[in-house]
Amino acid sequence: MKQSPIFSRTYDLLRWLIPVTVKFPRQQRFVLAERVQRTALNFHERLIEAAYADDPLPMLKRADVTLAKLRFYLRLCRDLELLSLGQYGHSARMVTEVGRLLGGWQNKISSSEKP
Repeated sequence: MKQSPIFSRTYDLLRWLIPVTVKFPRQQRFVLAERVQRTALNFHERLIEAAYADDPLPMLKRADVTLAKLRFYLRLCRDLELLSLGQYGHSARMVTEVGRLLGGWQNKISSSEKP
């Protein structure tokens, strides 16, 4: 698990995202910031669960849905001007990279299950 780049990239995303969202205005800190943080943490937890699962594909599919939610929340943060254009661009690049790694993991599992 430690060697897989998706875990280190997701950790990097969390390490960057949490301090940024803590700086949101007070009225959004307990709404949108909390939702962004919780969704990102849930995504990472689903990856860990998939790494230990006998059949990881269902957990990876749930992780994919969670990542889509995170993308939505980040876009909403940008539209509400809680993230600067540069911050949004950085987060979008990080999420895109994590998404590619997740897709690769899903494809690897799917291709190994086919006879």
